[in-house]
Amino acid sequence: MRYPRAAGAVALVATLSVALIGAQAHDAGKYPDWRGQWTRVRVPGITGQPGYDPTKVEGRRQEAPLTPEYQAIFEASLADIRAGGQGNDPTYNCISPGMPRIMTVYDPMEIVITPETTHILIEHIHDSRRIFTDGRDWPAEFEPTFRGYSIGKWIDTDGDGRYDTLEVETRGFKGPRAFDSTGLPLHRDNQTVIKERIFQDKADPNLLYDEITTIDHALTRPWTVMKKYRHDPNPRPEWNEAICPEGNLHVGIGGEVYFLSADGLLMPAKKGQPPPDLRYFKQSQK
Repeated sequence: MRYPRAAGAVALVATLSVALIGAQAHDAGKYPDWRGQWTRVRVPGITGQPGYDPTKVEGRRQEAPLTPEYQAIFEASLADIRAGGQGNDPTYNCISPGMPRIMTVYDPMEIVITPETTHILIEHIHDSRRIFTDGRDWPAEFEPTFRGYSIGKWIDTDGDGRYDTLEVETRGFKGPRAFDSTGLPLHRDNQTVIKERIFQDKADPNLLYDEITTIDHALTRPWTVMKKYRHDPNPRPEWNEAICPEGNLHVGIGGEVYFLSADGLLMPAKKGQPPPDLRYFKQSQK
């Protein structure tokens, strides 16, 4: 007597599954097709490490609108780098670059769009992001992270019934974070607010743009830059694994950065650097 009921239940589940798949397919038609692999577009003539503003060389030429206090911090970072140190760049020890630097896209990017969440997946340290697009408000409490907490909204800018622009606001950060490898600083209070407009080039669908505006107490005004990414035409691109600790020879001890030599011994990273405090080690007698 149980078999007819079981068969009916199976039929009901199958019907609901078909309906759900149909609804998902219908929803998918509202969203842009950003599948595949995206890499940052290098500006001709700009060499070396990418600057946060991709149209300018990193460092002072970024012309970041820093307050006098944070300009002084930046100058100290540049001086330390010239002496052989790491400056204010915290990524030497393999922590995430954090936002907004994540969107420099040091390694290829994949974008996965669902109605509730847009996932930005990047195989560089810990650069992947979740952008919630389910209509939620800011939670009363959440754990600060390097990438922050992102809430987005899809926009149909041309009224054709299909979304073409993702507007995002990101808050809730922890530090340290810097705009680029020269240690161009964000404020230590981590009260940064970042607003983005991510959209595809209407004339060339192989180009994607991210207009990023950073509001931060280290800046005298909001700073807006435009990032550009190019789509890889290969339908099966290669996805490499980026594991920062592999081969990382930097060792941070007591606020100083040292190198690990080829023979496995600690060595100074800059001229005249004192050794670390060895008070907890038994000293050999000579």
